[in-house]
Amino acid sequence: MDWPQQGYGNYLSLRIYVYESAEIVGLEELQSGRQHNIHPDSCAKGQWGTQVKVHRLLLRSPFRTMEKEDAQLFFVPTYVKCVRMFGGLNDKEINHTFVQMLQQMPHFRRSGGRDHVFLFPSGAGAHLFKDWEKYINQSIFLTPEGDRTDKRGTSAFNTWKDVLIPGNLDDSITSVVPAAEDTVRPIPLSSRKYIANFLGRAQGKAGRLKLLKLAQMFPQKLEAPELAFSGLKKLGRKEYFEHLRNAKFCLAPRGESSWTLRFYESFFVECVPVILSDEMELPFQNVLDYREFSIKWPSSRISKELLDYLESIPDAETERMLANGRKIRCLFVYGPESEGCTAMIGILWELQRKVRLFHQSKETFWLHNRTLVNRDLFPMESWSLPVQLP
Repeated sequence: MDWPQQGYGNYLSLRIYVYESAEIVGLEELQSGRQHNIHPDSCAKGQWGTQVKVHRLLLRSPFRTMEKEDAQLFFVPTYVKCVRMFGGLNDKEINHTFVQMLQQMPHFRRSGGRDHVFLFPSGAGAHLFKDWEKYINQSIFLTPEGDRTDKRGTSAFNTWKDVLIPGNLDDSITSVVPAAEDTVRPIPLSSRKYIANFLGRAQGKAGRLKLLKLAQMFPQKLEAPELAFSGLKKLGRKEYFEHLRNAKFCLAPRGESSWTLRFYESFFVECVPVILSDEMELPFQNVLDYREFSIKWPSSRISKELLDYLESIPDAETERMLANGRKIRCLFVYGPESEGCTAMIGILWELQRKVRLFHQSKETFWLHNRTLVNRDLFPMESWSLPVQLP
């Protein structure tokens, strides 16, 4: 592929150290809970499964190094979203355990965390760790969420140091080979019943409520049923994708946060995604021109005007956008780098842009013979644990 040369360079060369749970006090709890009863397979499912998938891919990656002194970056594999969701740790325990873990990491202190990578897979971002701003504000965050100002007052995402990643998709729709006979596949554009659809819970959000009302006014053009998290108004997985593929355009309004998994799902049922979330940030913008395969429409103009605009787009133009989407959707699938085009290789290219030759913090110093020391002039290899955090 020629896309990396455009936005990144022509040679991918990384050395990433992946922390083992047994080597740091607290890391195991942040992966499996206080009683160590949450299995990684449970955390690998659903839209937040990136927390496990990226970890597993890095463990098998040729860019992994087993030597800390050889590493350019350090990956800290926590499953905090999953552990919190399953009740393995509460917010107070997560905060305490995170700080305890960081105190066991001399290399974190050496750089002030600048060469350490944390993955936060949900809309809450780094806010899952209450004191993130105090302790890891200089670290690199992998997250699908580029904005979280609606409830937190501040965004944990920094476009200059962090990396936007795709959300985790259901493996059944991303597989090249159907996993089962009931796997949902795209249907011809001419066979689709609706111009557009929105399949999600309203959640009291203004944009979503507008779409539900618009669907009631124009039921032949827009499918937007009032769905629920459970019960009769909940769609099963197969049923959901069958509905999603039945429109030319898939609408992706803001939910609890600015990003939405529906944007990524649309590429695999082959409907053109229409972003209705003004603050949404998108991954791999160094190499992807999103105008070629998606539409972004102002959320303040969700009305009949939107439906009229979408209806006016010729099918030939829609087919062109769908064809462009097929070319790049591999970047939204989590697979090994050996496959040539995956979300993982996109992440590695982005991380390579963050690599520094030299690292320092306010708590590290160096001498004429290149020795790194602390304020007491003790060499790094003799720092006692827990270390003082920068």
